[in-house]
Amino acid sequence: MKHVLIVGSGIAGLIAAHEIGQRHAVTLVTKAQLAESNTRYAQGGIAAAMASDDTVAEHIADTLRAGAGLCNEKAVEVLCSEGPRRIRDLIRLGVAFDNREGELERGLEAAHTRARVLHAGGDATGLTIELALVRQVRAMANVRVLEHTFACDLVRKQDVIAGLLVQHEDGSREFLSADAVVLASGGAGQMYRYTTNPAVATGDGVAMALRAGAQLADVEFYQFHPTLLGVEGTPFLISEAVRGEGAVLLDAHGRRFMQAIDARAERAPRDVVARGIAMQMSKQDGKPVLLDATRLGTDFLAKRFPTIDATCRARGLAWSREPIPVTPAAHYWMGGVRTDDFGRTSVRGLYAVGEVACTGVHGANRLASNSLLESLVFAWRCAHLLLSDSPMVESGHGWPTWENAERTVHRVPMEARSNATVVDRGTLRSFLWEHAGIQRNGDALRNAALQLAMWTSPGENVQARETENLLQTARCLVAAALLREESRGAHYREDFLERSDAFAHSLVLERAAAPLSTSNRSAAWS
Repeated sequence: MKHVLIVGSGIAGLIAAHEIGQRHAVTLVTKAQLAESNTRYAQGGIAAAMASDDTVAEHIADTLRAGAGLCNEKAVEVLCSEGPRRIRDLIRLGVAFDNREGELERGLEAAHTRARVLHAGGDATGLTIELALVRQVRAMANVRVLEHTFACDLVRKQDVIAGLLVQHEDGSREFLSADAVVLASGGAGQMYRYTTNPAVATGDGVAMALRAGAQLADVEFYQFHPTLLGVEGTPFLISEAVRGEGAVLLDAHGRRFMQAIDARAERAPRDVVARGIAMQMSKQDGKPVLLDATRLGTDFLAKRFPTIDATCRARGLAWSREPIPVTPAAHYWMGGVRTDDFGRTSVRGLYAVGEVACTGVHGANRLASNSLLESLVFAWRCAHLLLSDSPMVESGHGWPTWENAERTVHRVPMEARSNATVVDRGTLRSFLWEHAGIQRNGDALRNAALQLAMWTSPGENVQARETENLLQTARCLVAAALLREESRGAHYREDFLERSDAFAHSLVLERAAAPLSTSNRSAAWS
């Protein structure tokens, strides 16, 4: 029996644990409670061509179109063709998708040509999936769950990942050995001042993989959700599905403005909508724009979006009678640890699935509601590769190959300069929002690269380690954004407004210095 370590407990980590745990020993490490992840906050749903009036080919076409010429087409074909089977797996595992008269209900979201987005509990799709999978995993004898346990670093022995260094809630440290490590730790929304992500999304998996020598790809592409509720309090996302159902965006004077920006108006791809809102906000002294859902009616809004409806009412907003304020926010990272379509990274023994990974499936801009599907499909494939006892697993596989990836590997210095100063998390997040956010330019990015090299976050506690991880991921994002001298998808350069054929490929990055070895880290953990 093998021992597989999984880092992260969203849909990708839970699916991997459930499948691998059928035959092998699994230790699932999560730094908060088992059910706390980006997955539980996913309102919009999960996309799949499940209906007779839809086809896999159309889902593929929509995904490629949204990806702005940068998708890994093989990965897209895998995603869309295997998606319906994996949805049926979720149903067997207890996920109760919304249905009407025995048929799955389907919603239409931006940039989809068909209504193919499935929901559970209205706007509680992620939470419903998360809780169903948590029940399954907790019942498995082969799966050990370590909650409130922080994954600090991967350990390599003879160029193979041999395990993981962790820190428990009481501050004690431990080395966990493993035959394979699967990263499923999510994204890094906490890089930015405004984000829909929970507090746990601090880029830990990407930073660990980078330090261990793994390649990254597409890290310049960060998707900003157009509509975060623009009032004081805990950040709360207003699902894209609200606009899909017919809500419209208004300026401070109550006039629609998206029609002048894109013919698809509010149903344009989310990078277009987020940028349109940001530009409109700049014209009105930074004040939020308004989302008008009043035409949908009180009863419809309460039934279709019960979580949003309850949150609005709790915050004193009668969204069925008057428009509500919204602003863009960092939402989803298309880039991450570069993998093939089985989750294999460029380092033997290390796998990555979900938002921490970059399969190339999203290209420069993720199609709405493809993220949960990507986690589901590629986590399942990764798990079953590890179950297969394939020689590919045992003997290594070399670099993941994509047809559209640049052959040159760009090396990014990860360590701060010797005279670096300590930075607090809030300052870092505001700085990234201003210098490498929705709209970018070369001067701001160069300034950002210099400043990030002058900041550090020393310390052994979890918060310091998280901030250091955010710094390292931010350095990579800024480096890639500087290299990509064009505007494409979620990457918008004010000094290079047009898409360029010279950049019709993914940028691949790795750490400039040699990866950490067991010998120079293990002494601190003995």
